[in-house]
Amino acid sequence: MNPIDRMGASHGGNLDEAERLFGRTEGGWLDLSTGINAVAYPNTEINDTSLRLLPQPAQLEALLSAARVHYRIPKNVDLVAGPGSQALIQWLPMLVAPRSITVLGPTYSEHARTWLSEGHRVSEVTSLQDAEHSEVVIVVNPNNPDGRTFTPAELIDFARQNRFRGGFLVVDEAFADVAPEASVIPFLKDEPIIVLRSIGKFFGLPGLRLGFAVGVPKFVAGLEKKLGPWAVPGPTLEIGIRSLNDRSWTDSARIQLRDRREQFDRVLIGANLGIIGGTDLFRLVHDERAAKIYERLGRAGILVRRFQTWGNWLRLGVPGTTNDLRRFEQAIKFAMSL
Repeated sequence: MNPIDRMGASHGGNLDEAERLFGRTEGGWLDLSTGINAVAYPNTEINDTSLRLLPQPAQLEALLSAARVHYRIPKNVDLVAGPGSQALIQWLPMLVAPRSITVLGPTYSEHARTWLSEGHRVSEVTSLQDAEHSEVVIVVNPNNPDGRTFTPAELIDFARQNRFRGGFLVVDEAFADVAPEASVIPFLKDEPIIVLRSIGKFFGLPGLRLGFAVGVPKFVAGLEKKLGPWAVPGPTLEIGIRSLNDRSWTDSARIQLRDRREQFDRVLIGANLGIIGGTDLFRLVHDERAAKIYERLGRAGILVRRFQTWGNWLRLGVPGTTNDLRRFEQAIKFAMSL
């Protein structure tokens, strides 16, 4: 199967579509279909000037400085900010002429989709060793949906041994805030690596639309040129600076996410669902009745993620409150009594 179809065209979080499928629910939707922190960064007030003035260069510099500290970016490594990592994913394929692209799967479908749309030859492999002769290799680390994780040493070694004939290794670290030890960024020197980071998942602010590309200077500069001026809006700059600098919240959020994930695991195991992977933001389960479980949860107003190719898989975001966890626990007990 073409990798563009592997995880399906739809994304999580589409409550309009869920309502068309299952109708309205009295208690409102409990959306567990994304890998987004259900307890968002709270300090999101903005100054009026963020809306009334064009984004200021000093604000952008402050954001990049905060990102350097938060992501532990070495001084000699370049970075650029953009309106979400999705925008950076879409611009990357325009920086090089059509060539061979290998996506390490199964993973997020947008990488394959965007490279294909720009005329590149895209294939999918399940082993990093099978990607050794490709000109651009894409790895999501930790991976969506199974949480597979490579160490920084493994990725650095792979990039150094494979110079990609003018290409590069793309490491999508959208979920690395819950596993900072997995980030390759602090170890970057002059390797042919581009790392993508996103604020939306860990900080629970997907609507903020803020992402970063870190790595090879000429490709980072190419992205900056494509993005043009004022790529990051003033309100996003303001909240981005504040959240990235809030070390206390970050440290606390990691602990709380781990604790909530452990509680969620106990509920999933108690329901006899087989956990086969994930991160502290989401869990991947396997069950032969996945389609019926998905439908029964949907009828109960709980949206989870299905996959076109892996019909026995479900991905579930970690509930953010005790009440949400109990609501899920009751619904999954009913769903499993098929």
